[in-house]
Amino acid sequence: MTAGRGDATGSGPGELDTVGAILLAGGRATRMGGATKPLLEIDGRSLLARAVAAVAEAGARPVTVAAEVLDPALEVEWVREDPPFGGPAAATIAVLDAWAARGDDPPWTFLLACDLPHVDAAVARLSSDILLLPADTDGICLADPSSRPQWLTGLYRTVALRRGAAALPDRGRGASVQALLDDLAIAVVPAPEGLTADVDTWEDLVRARTEARHPVARTEEDA
Repeated sequence: MTAGRGDATGSGPGELDTVGAILLAGGRATRMGGATKPLLEIDGRSLLARAVAAVAEAGARPVTVAAEVLDPALEVEWVREDPPFGGPAAATIAVLDAWAARGDDPPWTFLLACDLPHVDAAVARLSSDILLLPADTDGICLADPSSRPQWLTGLYRTVALRRGAAALPDRGRGASVQALLDDLAIAVVPAPEGLTADVDTWEDLVRARTEARHPVARTEEDA
């Protein structure tokens, strides 16, 4: 994997309508007692609706949620891995297979967890930073303040995701997203803490709701 920001401009996603999106929303949320985490609301909108709006604003098509149907009002496709709860890699592969079956093959794919309170800012950061990377980069993901890659806050070449999927046994069942991306050239770029913060606990949700009510202005250096 490649770490850091590239030093040459390469062939990024170009026009944003060449991007698809896979939104992972089918986990068990064990740390929240099995709550349907993607439907938890912040400032009147669910985490899932926020993710859908963010990738739609970026021009993503198709937009597919890897989960059972959670909100029929959302204009998205729903795909579930078989058997359910096979893990994030299996869910991603199920969506890639569904796309391939009907001939959808966007050059780039947002791969996002549906528990990101600031998903709009994260998507904007990915969309801008990918244009700065070398042409041979397979994708980009944001890193948290400790420099740990957040693989489910990423934008990847779809063909590279398919290559990673083909290398996993049992259609990725039980595998991590890191395993899916393991042999790819991924640029890991630092981002402000808020962009990668997720909602894993009820305390995280309270914090995210408080931040939404009292937003802190980010400096130019943080953005």
